[in-house]
Amino acid sequence: MTTTITSTEQKLNLSPLASLRRRQGRHPRDRADAYAEDMFRYIETFKGGLGFQRDDPSTHVEAKMPVINEKGMCLGYGVAHESFTWGIRQEPGVVDAFAKVYDTDDLIVSFDGVNFTFPHRKDLKPNTPWPHQDQDPEKPGFRCLQGLVNILPNGDNDGGLIVCEGAHLLSEEFHNAFRGEPDKIWAWTKEWYGFTDAGMKWLADKGCRWVKVNAEPGDLILWDSRVPHYNVSPTGDRARFCAYTCYMPVTEATQEELVRKKGALETTQSTTHWPNAMHIGGVPIKRLNGEPCPYNDFKPRQPVNLTERGYKLTGIPYIQTVA
Repeated sequence: MTTTITSTEQKLNLSPLASLRRRQGRHPRDRADAYAEDMFRYIETFKGGLGFQRDDPSTHVEAKMPVINEKGMCLGYGVAHESFTWGIRQEPGVVDAFAKVYDTDDLIVSFDGVNFTFPHRKDLKPNTPWPHQDQDPEKPGFRCLQGLVNILPNGDNDGGLIVCEGAHLLSEEFHNAFRGEPDKIWAWTKEWYGFTDAGMKWLADKGCRWVKVNAEPGDLILWDSRVPHYNVSPTGDRARFCAYTCYMPVTEATQEELVRKKGALETTQSTTHWPNAMHIGGVPIKRLNGEPCPYNDFKPRQPVNLTERGYKLTGIPYIQTVA
């Protein structure tokens, strides 16, 4: 991968002020609304229906839903392979945005989760800031373009993505300054780094500012994986729904990784945002009482339905067979 951050921004026609985001390939509103309806129905009918009702906030509790953590992440249950997740991944406007960045249609996609954030939940601890970047500090330079497709209207009071604008351009300098820091935040993978209070002050002293990204239904938001970011909870009464989408050229994946990715599809397991299936399965899904969730069978409601392009995005057609 030889694309630099400068040429990437030029391809996306980004201004310096908006260098971390792009609304590319907006879905027609009715398509975004259809995904929203499918996502609401998914929770309402989850495992036969546990009592969740979209218009009754008293039912927006764990006992009546799949496990959704305080950050809104839903990562188990085969949700990475639900109808709405794959439908969004296969949207031409979404795929084409990444194809434009990478100058190729030969892409693979992550099997990532979704975000269902409901305001004013009383059964969860507050979502505190967790600024991080999703890239190994020891591997500098542009490596990955992350993305999400926003599904519900998302304004100032609706929670959502917050980014440290422009900080990706200081990433290498930052990590050189903080190499060997004594209070480093633990991470389960090298491809994640958490920013400490000292790190946040360093960014502020460099003039970096945090920006909440608002979005309309169907908007695609993209950011360099070196960008410090996290999500904030709604302070209003509207929920936040989005699906995480990340693609990379298939040439960035090894044959071993493509075979592992094929296995994740066949067992309907998730990956992280890395499309080369660097990690599969993720953390155990536990209820608030600490017990494993009995509903986490990794099985979506129906078999995965792929278009021809969607099948290519799984990476399977690129697996080489040995004669």
